[in-house]
Amino acid sequence: MRRIAVSGAAGRMGRTVVQAVAESDSNRLGAASERPGASFIGADAGEVAGVGRLGVPIVDSLADVLDAFDVLIDFTVPAATLQAVEICRGAGKQAVIATTGIGAEGMTAIREASEDVAIVMAPNLSVGVNLVFRLTELAARVLGEDTDIEIIDLHHRHKIDAPSGTAVRLGQIVADTVGRDLDEVAVYGREGETGARNRRTIGFETIRAGDVVGEHTVLFGGTGERVEITHRANSRMNFALGAVRAVRFLEDKSTGLFDMQDVLGL
Repeated sequence: MRRIAVSGAAGRMGRTVVQAVAESDSNRLGAASERPGASFIGADAGEVAGVGRLGVPIVDSLADVLDAFDVLIDFTVPAATLQAVEICRGAGKQAVIATTGIGAEGMTAIREASEDVAIVMAPNLSVGVNLVFRLTELAARVLGEDTDIEIIDLHHRHKIDAPSGTAVRLGQIVADTVGRDLDEVAVYGREGETGARNRRTIGFETIRAGDVVGEHTVLFGGTGERVEITHRANSRMNFALGAVRAVRFLEDKSTGLFDMQDVLGL
């Protein structure tokens, strides 16, 4: 029985992760945290998540509950995630990270932390999305040189980064497969007289509206046909279940930085 800590436990994703952990046969919730000053500090994490009392109060610092968990699941924001990773590193705790928007300096810190503790980090922990990553690589290998490639990213109105980390990852997979530098060929939206499309570019369209959990499409547009690879998330539970699966993967790992492709054996 692994003891799991959940960062951002009162948020939309955090509550879903608490639910997934509570319903798991091989894990239990050991700790839950929120940002200092949050209104749910002191509340029972299970009651906040709607799964009943679990006897785990939400605290404002993981450092105060280090004896209560073995592995952290973090779906928060870059600054909070990087702070949590350092706390886990110092205490020898594993981590599963799904926070997006972490810059180069932050990634360096995570890679350094993985020399001391095992970490799974992915822009999307969904099993289906990670299958889409592999399908996109295959499609880019076959179609990439002869089609126009567009990546469409649709999320709820509260999402703070654009394009999403998943959309960027899809673009990177395509670029790597066809031998292009994504920084040089990415086009983020179009306006005005843009002229004919340059086939070497990779387009990104970002849509933020309503309560859409998440939808990504990679479109390969050729002459007389097009191929679309789409993933639609109908609830946040698929991300939470992926996180729980990543926890299981880490059970026999002491150090290293892994992603969901490793977790799924892809």
